[in-house]
Formats: sequence, C-alpha cells, structure tokens
Amino acid sequence: MPTPVHRYRSDDEDSARWAGFPFRDGDIVISTRSKSGTTWMQMICALLVFGTPELPAPLSVLSPWLDWLGEPRETVYDRLAAQPHRRFIKTHTPLDGVPLDPRVRYVVVARHPLDMAVSLYHQSANLDRARLAELTGQPAPAGPPRERPPVREWLTNWVDREVDPRAELDSLTGVLMHLSDAWARRNEPNVELVHYDDLLTDLGGAMRRLADRWDLPTPGPDLVEAATFGRMREQADRLAPDTLGVLRDRQAFFRRGGSGQGRDLLDAAARSRYQQRVAGLAPPDLLSWLHR
Repeated sequence: MPTPVHRYRSDDEDSARWAGFPFRDGDIVISTRSKSGTTWMQMICALLVFGTPELPAPLSVLSPWLDWLGEPRETVYDRLAAQPHRRFIKTHTPLDGVPLDPRVRYVVVARHPLDMAVSLYHQSANLDRARLAELTGQPAPAGPPRERPPVREWLTNWVDREVDPRAELDSLTGVLMHLSDAWARRNEPNVELVHYDDLLTDLGGAMRRLADRWDLPTPGPDLVEAATFGRMREQADRLAPDTLGVLRDRQAFFRRGGSGQGRDLLDAAARSRYQQRVAGLAPPDLLSWLHR
C-alpha cells in the first residue's frame, strides 16, 4: 500500500494515525474539509449501508473520526475491527495524507469555500474549548474567549489571510489545496468527488449514483427523505458528531445547510478580491465546477 505523501498534524488531529490501519475490501473513506458536508455524507453512507433510516447506533459511533486525538487510536481501531458491516470512516485529511488502497472507496465533498467559511465561523462559537482541550491533552484555554469580529469582517480577513495550507487546512489556501488534490484524482476508479450543491438540488440522484458506484442497493424514497437536512436536524442528538461532549448545542450544529450565504456577505470589491485569490490557488476547471 503506498505511503501517504504528507503528514498533517494539529492540536486536534494527526493523520499518522492512519499508518498501519487494516483496511477491508469495500471500506469507504470520507475526506472533507470542516463544515463541507462531512456529517451529511456520513449519513448518506449509513443509509446506503444499512438500508434503513433506523440506524443501530449514533452516527459518530458507526463512522468514527479516525485521526481525531480526542479518542485513543486503539479505541477507534478496536471499534472499527468489531464492525461486521461495510465500514465508512471520517477524516478531514486530504487524500495525499491517507493510505490509498485500491480496495477502498474514497469520497471527497466540495462546498463553495465562502459558504464553508461562514459555517466554520458559527461552528467555532458552538465548541466547548475546555472540553476539547481536555480530550486532546492540550492546555485548557486561559480566561474568557476573545471577542470575534462580525462575520462579514471575519470572512473578508479569511479570504485575505496568507498561511501555510498544510498547517491551516481550514484556511482558503488549505481548502483549495485539499480540493485540488481530489480534483486531480477524480478520474481514478475508486475516488468520488461530490459537490455539496448537488446534494441540495438532487439528493436522491446523488445517493443513487453513489450506491451504483459502490455496489450498494439503490435507495428508496424513505432513505432519501432520512438524509434531508431537516430530518437530520430533528435527530441532532444521534447524528451530531459529539459523543464526548464537545458541542455546546447539538441542534445548532445543523445551523442552515444552504448555499450562497458567504457570497451574499461580501461587497463587490471583496468578491473581486476573492476571485483574484482563488485564481492563483486552484486550476480553472476546478473553480468553474466549484463556483457554479
């Protein structure tokens, strides 16, 4: 099995936890940026694999986040080893940081970067930082949290920030690095690239295409309905990625789920600056597909 090209590390994650993972034929690896449809794709996989809206366990138990440091590596490996069903595993690591096994299916979900960033801004306020630090072995945050600028100002600064994309994967440069890598692999037989907006506009069609590609039964209307944003929000206690108490409000995790909010927050000058920035960060055909 090829060794990953890069190792990605942060206070919360370490892609080296994939090293030596015993894959099975048919495993599904869900590789996304934060707030780009990770939980949505996990739910789609769960519905396709189990064939029923009544899942046997909370979603984050069925589909663990392998490289998150909040749980010991051995705990996650043991849980996956005990699963008799077809496995579907979450990661925020780009595909060049994950072992690429021809027996495994890889799916990357792409969302408009501005919409992803707005969701990330709101998600940040919903995290219990002290609990997160406790789980990952980091020093507890000192004092009250810093006051953040309004979302419009924050988003403009996010577009302009110059950072190392491999160190800050949720930056604009990190998002487009992740997606550019997936875009270059989109014609490989075991890699799927899914646009978030396709899940919004034709969820049933997207689910049927994935089922066909992964040799799973075609989903009926009940499964498609169970994967809608509204139905998932109703089941936030079982579907939010929060078995260890990191979220302050599980229902708030499913805040809106729409498209266009990021673009609407920027004025004409800021939108022009965004277009200039992304033109130097990703290939034109990827940007045309991403921004449609």
